[in-house]
Amino acid sequence: MSQNLPYVSIVIPVFNEEENIQELLERVTKAASALGKPYEVITINDGSGDGSLAMLRDAALRDPRLMVIDFNRNYGQHAAVFAGFEAARGEIIVTLDADLQNPPEEIGKLVSTMEKGYDVVGSVRQKRKDPLFRKIASKIINKVTSSVTGVKLSDYGCMLRAYRRNVVKTLCSSKEISTFIPVLADMFAGRVTEVPVAHAERARGESKYSLWKLVKLQFDLITSFSLLPLRATMVIGFTTSLLAMAAAAVLIAGRLLFGAAWAVSGIFTLFSAVFFFMGVILFGLGLLGEYTGRIYQEVRRRPRYVIRQVIRNGEAEDAR
Repeated sequence: MSQNLPYVSIVIPVFNEEENIQELLERVTKAASALGKPYEVITINDGSGDGSLAMLRDAALRDPRLMVIDFNRNYGQHAAVFAGFEAARGEIIVTLDADLQNPPEEIGKLVSTMEKGYDVVGSVRQKRKDPLFRKIASKIINKVTSSVTGVKLSDYGCMLRAYRRNVVKTLCSSKEISTFIPVLADMFAGRVTEVPVAHAERARGESKYSLWKLVKLQFDLITSFSLLPLRATMVIGFTTSLLAMAAAAVLIAGRLLFGAAWAVSGIFTLFSAVFFFMGVILFGLGLLGEYTGRIYQEVRRRPRYVIRQVIRNGEAEDAR
């Protein structure tokens, strides 16, 4: 590797984290310096509405190893990570949240594990400090994700991960709008492992993931990496069709054996069955619409994000 290129690139998406930025940069710099190898820190301002950008800009003007990518608005964590991936020059790329719940001091553990020949190193949060709701939601998401994608990991939600450069290059060549980086990376990687890492309670600021965002993320994941929902709907439709034919046979037999009065007495059961089948049909149509909408989004080939400005080597560059 050229002496001018960093060995490790640390990618950090930032969204309204002004209360954590100073401590974040100090700890990341200390942890990266302890590696004893060239490094760079790439922060992505994902449309922050507070003072995050100003703090990042000031820090980048002082430290040439710090790069700031400024989005023109909020595009989401995964878009921000992709922007960092495309700018990263290191052989090993580490992703890290800006909220300090994943201690930057664990970066060295991931890098040393990568040097054993792995393509991707994930992390498993030990003694999580999140609320009970977040822990339960995380367990559900991990199990569903493993079942749907076939990628067996223990903690998909932990942002602290390390990737080999060739894996990142393949990720950047994948232009899907809706994707989930940990699963996509593991599909392209040869050797994958996980290491236990510490987890801290959020000291300042608020979590950016609400219940609705977690549900949306899970639905995006399922529909982006699997045809399981469509196949499940087909199975449900086939099963309900068989039940409908069986119910019809019972009604016809009852009408012939017991007369018209018996058939009338089952009218409410018939209505219930009809409404149930209608619900299945509408659900199936909605699911098909979701997949069709995603196809429409992909064929338009719109960019994942728009960069307003890049700050590096002590200078600001207009990205337009």
